Amino acid sequence: MEKLVACHGCDLLVDVSELEHGARAYCPRCGHFLTRYRHDMMSRVLAFTIAAIILLVVSLNYPFLSFAASGLESVMTLRAAPGALLDYGMTTLAIMVAAFIILIPACILLLLLVISLSVLSGSPNPWLRASTKLVFELETWAMVEVFIIGVIVSLVKIAAMATVVLGIAFWSYAAFTICFTLAMVTLDRYQCWEMIEALETPKSAEATP
Repeated sequence: MEKLVACHGCDLLVDVSELEHGARAYCPRCGHFLTRYRHDMMSRVLAFTIAAIILLVVSLNYPFLSFAASGLESVMTLRAAPGALLDYGMTTLAIMVAAFIILIPACILLLLLVISLSVLSGSPNPWLRASTKLVFELETWAMVEVFIIGVIVSLVKIAAMATVVLGIAFWSYAAFTICFTLAMVTLDRYQCWEMIEALETPKSAEATP
């Protein structure tokens, strides 16, 4: 880390070249968080990403919740939730549920997998920058933690009216939420771009006459 980083809050250039493993840098003028250096950042991101992908696949293929009341039992699966909302005429809500808790997080994880593998293997690709930008843009639209918190709050109310059994998918999605969040938190924006630039530098140098 040999370059200066500009503060997003006040545009002050701060030297972060002396950061050690695990150290954080804040803007000395406005206190805005700048970066956290980890020498094994991409390895951590890759580990959390692989774990999150596995847990997401499990949560989509097993029962999420089951309800029993007055002799009737209903089983809910995560991948069937958008379809159930469509059956009740809630098209917009069905699209939002499918996008924010399944499709966008899955897209982010696939991009993280490709980015981390590319950086760790030292093989630059022409789409690496575009993929990284897309990850940071989609990050704000992934609402996995909002969904799991909403489910837990709803269970408190539903438990008084029916017998609720938490399925394997519920626990795997809860674990997926943790791994997904850790992957995004570990992916430091400044350090990520530094690694990508380091990959592209030798190639640019060879092209220069």
